[in-house]
Amino acid sequence: MTPPRTPLDAAYEACDAITRREARNFYYGIRLLPPAKRSALCAVYALARRIDDIGDGDLPTAEKVAALADLRQSLRRPPDAADPVLVAVTDAVTRYPIPLGAFDELVDGVEADVAMDARSDTASCFYESFDDMVGYCRCVAGSVGRLCLGIFGSRPDPEASRYADVLGIALQQTNILRDIREDLQNGRIYLPRAELERFGVELVLDEHEVLVDKTGGLAELITFSAARAREWYAEGLKLVPLLDRRSAACVTAMSGIYRKLLDDIAADPPSVYHQRRSLSGWQKAAVAARALSGRAPAGVQTS
Repeated sequence: MTPPRTPLDAAYEACDAITRREARNFYYGIRLLPPAKRSALCAVYALARRIDDIGDGDLPTAEKVAALADLRQSLRRPPDAADPVLVAVTDAVTRYPIPLGAFDELVDGVEADVAMDARSDTASCFYESFDDMVGYCRCVAGSVGRLCLGIFGSRPDPEASRYADVLGIALQQTNILRDIREDLQNGRIYLPRAELERFGVELVLDEHEVLVDKTGGLAELITFSAARAREWYAEGLKLVPLLDRRSAACVTAMSGIYRKLLDDIAADPPSVYHQRRSLSGWQKAAVAARALSGRAPAGVQTS
């Protein structure tokens, strides 16, 4: 006889539905996990998505700030039984050593996005140097890497948390290169001012909403940035040998999809001037299958 469905089951199912709908890249890796870890990771993703959606939504700035503050406080009190995401996250932290403080860092990063939106009606550089940009990436993506590690678990190694952080930052660097045009349309520039100046780049859109690159400097900057991001992937993927087989497959699949996307962008930088690059479903499935077989992403050494 099938056991009766509980409110907690319903909460986890709601998080799974959010993840399947919204995590078009991550879910290919998440589904390689055993059920308990998959459910916990979906809960973490669903809450992280909620935080991101506040920052990217249409609310006035003051309401975004208030919503983020309220969400931050919600992590410090018993969950509302009517909120399936918080119910699932609260349960997950009793089962796994999930570092809840990393959610605070994620909120910090999204607050930085809100501050960027509020600073001006026109897009302008928000991060002066690459190190400044990395600080932001650590908040919005390194934090997620560390949250995931709490669920994966690892063999004892003092560097495990740092590897998870670095891998998250590598993924966020890929996002930044993929989304240059879309971010500019939304009044955001994440690429560092110092590097834009070094390559002689002024980020502007033409009358067709296509990025302008008259001198080729933007393509050069993308190529340079992609090469640097590959170094972050190589360092972060040192985490993989510390994980159990299914967790390693999850990490390898998720990072492999983003690494393949990065390579595609680096091979054709102008392709991001007019569109948001992505992999096809079969390409993502191929990366996931490679990960499940225990093979690292193409071109990456994990040991």
